[in-house]
This record gives sequence, C-alpha cells and structure tokens, in this order.
Amino acid sequence: MQPIKVGLLGIGTVGSGTFDVLKRNKEEIRRRAGRGIEIAMVADLNTERARELTGGEVEVVNDANLVVARPDIDIVVELIGGYGIARELVLKAIENGKHVVTANKALLAVHGNEIFEAARRKGVMVAFEAAVAGGIPIIKALREGLTANRIQWIAGIINGTTNFILSEMRDKGLDFDVVLKEAQRLGYAEADPTFDIEGIDAAHKVTLMSSIAFGMPVQFDKAHVEGITRLSAIDIKYAEELGYRIKLLGLTRRRENGIELRVHPTLVPAKRLIANVEGAMNAVLVQGDAVGATLYYGKGAGAEPTASAVIADLVDVTRLHTADPGHRVPHLAFQPDELSSVPVLPIDEVTSSYYLRMRVSDEKGVLADITRILADAGISIDAMLQKESREGEPQTDIIMLSHLTLEKHVNAAIAKIEALPTVLSGVTRLRMEELN
Repeated sequence: MQPIKVGLLGIGTVGSGTFDVLKRNKEEIRRRAGRGIEIAMVADLNTERARELTGGEVEVVNDANLVVARPDIDIVVELIGGYGIARELVLKAIENGKHVVTANKALLAVHGNEIFEAARRKGVMVAFEAAVAGGIPIIKALREGLTANRIQWIAGIINGTTNFILSEMRDKGLDFDVVLKEAQRLGYAEADPTFDIEGIDAAHKVTLMSSIAFGMPVQFDKAHVEGITRLSAIDIKYAEELGYRIKLLGLTRRRENGIELRVHPTLVPAKRLIANVEGAMNAVLVQGDAVGATLYYGKGAGAEPTASAVIADLVDVTRLHTADPGHRVPHLAFQPDELSSVPVLPIDEVTSSYYLRMRVSDEKGVLADITRILADAGISIDAMLQKESREGEPQTDIIMLSHLTLEKHVNAAIAKIEALPTVLSGVTRLRMEELN
C-alpha cells in the first residue's frame, strides 16, 4: 500500500521534531499504522532553514497555500500557531477534503466550533492531541479511554512556564519578577510571556478539555482567567506553612447548575501528587464516576514530546482514513448532534475554599471584627495563622483558610473587611482546591 502523504505547515521547534521522529521511527510507525506515513511537502517562510532541516528530502515552499491545495496530500499538519493565517489554511485544507492535525490550542479554543463543523460537513478529521499538555496523551484519554465515565472534574498544571516560575519562587523565596527574568534566560519563558503568565495558554487548553469532558461546544470566551503576575513570595511561604502549595491550575467541574471553567493560582494540599509536580512538567488529574481519579504526567512542551503527540494523531488518521465518517471518534467525544447547552458558570457562582491574607493593626478587637464580617456572610473558617508583629512595628499579617463557599459571598465580605480602619492593605484572596 502506498504511504499516506502529509503536508507540513511550519518547521520550527515542533515541526522539526515531527520530521525527525517520523524519519527515525519510520518502520515502527508503519507497522502500527498499517501503511507508511511520508512528509511530501513543507511550507515555511525560511525556506533555506527548512531545506537544511529536511536534508533536501522533501519539496519545500514558502507559500502554505500550495500545500493545502496539492491534490495528492492526504493530511495537513498545522504548526504555524495563532488565530489568523492558521485558521484560513485549516479551513482551506478541510474544504479541499484533507484531514488536519494541529498543535494549535489557541486556534481551536477560539474557532474550534467553526472548524469542527466544517470538518463534519466534509467528512474529514481534525486531530489535536498535541494542543494540550505536549506529549501527554490526555485528549485520547478523555475522548476514548474514559468514555464509560461521567467526568466530574479536571484539574491540570498545563503550562510549564508558570509551573517553573512557581517552583523557583517556592524553592528560593524569590519574587515573581526576579524568577521571570531567570526563566527567560533559561529559555523556559518567551521574550513576551504574556500568554503564559496571564493564564491565557492554560485557559485555551482547559477549554478544550472541558468541552470533551462534558460534551459541550468550545467556549473560551466564558472561561475565568487569572495569571500569576500578582502572586507574592510571601503567600507561597504562608501556604507552605499551612500545608499547601500554590499552582496555576486549569479547572473545570460539573455542578448541578452548570460547568465551572477557570484558570487561576490555587492552593493545593502538599500531600497531593499533583502538588509535587515541579519545574516545567505538566500533569492533569481527572475524576470520573467509575474509575475515580486518574493522573497524567509528563513533558508539556518541547520538540520531540510534542512531536510524539502529532505523530500519534497522524497514525490515528491513517488508520481511519478510509473509515465511514460516522464510525470515527467525534472531535469532542460526543456525537455532534448530542452536544449539551449546559451553561458555563460566571466566577461569582463558583464554589471554592479560600485563602485570605490581610495586613492589620496589631490591636485588640481586630480579629473579632473580621470574623464577625465573615460569619455574617455565612463563611466559616477552617484554619488561621497570625504572625507576630515585628518590634517597633504594630502591624501583623492574619491568614485565614475558609470552608467551601460561593465566590460572591467572599467578595462581599472582603469589601467590608477592607473598609475597616484597622485593615491596612487590600485583602489577598486565593482559591483553594482539595482535589480529593
């Protein structure tokens, strides 16, 4: 049987990794797929570098439209990134009857509904294992491995840059700005790290996982997103004293009245496995009603880890290339006409536990005033830490951990606490998740 022909759009870090792994493991991949998988054409603006990386073995062009239009190409691999030209090329490839493999989480989180519908109409596949958590096969686990389960929640460390920064802040007691510069020097953070440190990258990924887990359209615009830029080293230290570690988590949870979809710094008990994921590694914890908790851990980025996921998709598409479209795994795990209209809950309606830190005057009655406000709001305290005031400085930090409560109740209580004359700074509020 003739090899299936692939067109590669972009041969940067992941593209070159894909080319190398596909070439190195060519025979192993053929045995698994049932036929060879061959890159026939590469599009990249830097054609000289592309020819050098491919060793002159494939045709190289600087116009990606030539790839998506070439009749003998069966699968287009999109590794350009972004929302603009990538969207146009993916839709053109689909319109031309080609399957698509992509690592572009931003594209699918924003335009996924349009792209999946176009693919359904043309009877082609869009595979995106590499879009979430690099080499970790979490998309396949959610779409296929856990298909018997009613998924209850997902919590993921799905951005290696922020996890590296938080690990360094905790280990070395350094502030965010200092560690960010070090992460950029080491290559863990981009020159412009906004998508990572503001939580946008993680939100793209958890949006896709949420849609697959709960069978609903992609709704990135409904996600609540907070990054780590305002996180202080002192809160990481206090969390540690209370038995917690702070991680930037992507969280999605099924509730009776809707779906939670959020990204933010989160206190996680230090004894949880996911709390001990350090450096640039990724991990995703999934709770299903039948299987219980399952944890997926590995490299979330890099040339060959991500290439591993890209090639796994190429093998899947090759196996199912001639299958009836109705017998393929749906893009979002559920049949397209069975997607749910369940609402994504606004952050005010989210239920969580909370870490509250406030700088107060070290005088009688302060704690009583604060606890009364919390009690009036129906917020009960699980634990408290009061730091001794420094000599000659009549101020102290009070740290409180709450039981589960609605976010809007916490916000109302914080407003009243900050209005107290004995509260000397804004209240630092972080969410907590037990993940048990």
